[in-house]
Amino acid sequence: MGKEVKRIAVFTSGGDAPGMNAAVRAVVRTGGYHDLHVYGISEGYEGMIHGKIKRLEKRDVANIIHTGGTKLKTARSEAFRTPEGREMAYETLAAHEIDACVAIGGDGTYTGAKVFTETYDIPFIGIPGTIDNDIYGTDYTIGFDTAINTAVEAIDKIRDTADSHNRLFLIEVMGRHAGYIALHTGIGTGAGFVFLPEINADLDEFVKQLQRSTRRKKLFNMVVVAEGNKTGNSMEIASYLKEVHGIDSKVTIIGHLQRGGAPSAFDRVLSSRLGYNAVKALLEGKENVALGVVNGEIAYTPFAEAISNTKSLNKDLIAMAEILSL
Repeated sequence: MGKEVKRIAVFTSGGDAPGMNAAVRAVVRTGGYHDLHVYGISEGYEGMIHGKIKRLEKRDVANIIHTGGTKLKTARSEAFRTPEGREMAYETLAAHEIDACVAIGGDGTYTGAKVFTETYDIPFIGIPGTIDNDIYGTDYTIGFDTAINTAVEAIDKIRDTADSHNRLFLIEVMGRHAGYIALHTGIGTGAGFVFLPEINADLDEFVKQLQRSTRRKKLFNMVVVAEGNKTGNSMEIASYLKEVHGIDSKVTIIGHLQRGGAPSAFDRVLSSRLGYNAVKALLEGKENVALGVVNGEIAYTPFAEAISNTKSLNKDLIAMAEILSL
């Protein structure tokens, strides 16, 4: 990087995730330690376009490490997809003499950073903030651990009703394109079956498994369904079971409950570590890369690779989930 880093900006973009505030806190405090001026941009790329930027001091990030959501707010930005919008964003950063940015978000956030840095000489460092855990280049993303703990807690409570009434419950969790939440939640709750977007499950085979459970006198079943499951969401599967096989079931959609709440200790530590290392990376001259933690170590992945590569589910975990459900 040709110029010295003196002023940096941090923002959150895309869907909120528990731990984003902890990451912002780490960026601000690490930047302050190194005598950098740190600015916060409200509402992601949209705020960057419209000049929603202000200086952040240590006191501004006090008592936020334990809070969910994002204090910097977040928003989708159609304007940033256009060259005109990105030019306005650059003018905002230039007006505040910003030397570099830390972008906290998912695939869309990384895509915006990649396109922007292809035109303008303001380096970006990405931090993976999404509950879906589907970002290539890191074992875990900010918010994933909290989300699965929320889902597990909810299903543990549903289990009481399922047991009391000897019922079949279909519990839908988030995951339009990736089954990380569903898989880990299914294993963590001892689910009888897990529907994943990555696997085209056979519904008739699923019914046979339910029938085998009945024969061995298993009185109730908990089934986890990712919202992006290819063979149907939880409501569609419930309709199929009733109309084709006469099997009654109850549906619970956990929904956005998974995004909220105080971040887990794991997510607080992960977020703090990534925020700290984002500033460190900029000071070391790294640019236009996404941070991650792989096998316990900080990893750097160019935005182009992080966006184009797919992070696959652990096949051994899938096999284990199936075996343990039998």
